[in-house]
Amino acid sequence: MLDQDQTLYLIDQAQKDDHIAKEKLINENSPLIKSVVKRFMNKGVEYEDLYQLGSLGFLKAINNFDKSFNVKFSTYAVPMIAGEIKRFLRDTGIMKISRSVKTLSFKITNFIEEYSKVYEKSPTIEEISNYFRVDVQDIVFAMESNKQILSLSMDVSDGDGKGISLEEKVAGDDNYDTVIDNMLLYKSISLLSEREKKIIILRYFRDKTQKEVAEIIGVSQVQISRIENKVIEKIKAEMI
Repeated sequence: MLDQDQTLYLIDQAQKDDHIAKEKLINENSPLIKSVVKRFMNKGVEYEDLYQLGSLGFLKAINNFDKSFNVKFSTYAVPMIAGEIKRFLRDTGIMKISRSVKTLSFKITNFIEEYSKVYEKSPTIEEISNYFRVDVQDIVFAMESNKQILSLSMDVSDGDGKGISLEEKVAGDDNYDTVIDNMLLYKSISLLSEREKKIIILRYFRDKTQKEVAEIIGVSQVQISRIENKVIEKIKAEMI
């Protein structure tokens, strides 16, 4: 397996359209892709097709990865791989969730709520994994299984008394993946603290710069950058 420095170097090259770097990343991370793929076996889709879907999700992870996320690439890649497969299974009506996965999902939701009350922040995927003594991949799968399609007319508060509907946010956008990502992002930010939620809303839904957000919140730009990077890790783990 590649170490962290080698991985980051190859990602940098791959993002510059170095196909050899992309191929090496896929080959070296094949066990990771396979470990996610095997959780979707016996669902009416051939293994090779699942692996191709997983590889596509892995390539998306390469293209979108940023060192500022402050997470291991493998941690970032797992939900991207699983998400690509689940999106296909959902679109084709194949995906079914077992009772055990639903039960785990329910327990995770309760754990996140209690953890947030005590520590005033959401737990990381690794903390959830350690608490339940379940692999990160299984935690991600269980959390994704509980996601619901939100109504486009649903109003979401931005923390300052103003609201915006999903329909207003995604109107005019004919990119299906973007629409889905925006829906899931709204659900993910509901788990954040009020300050974290406001920062993300201002940065990504009000198109404010970090400097502008810092002035609104009343902290330094460095603090905004630190909080934003921490929140991104949590949101990326939640999103497909």
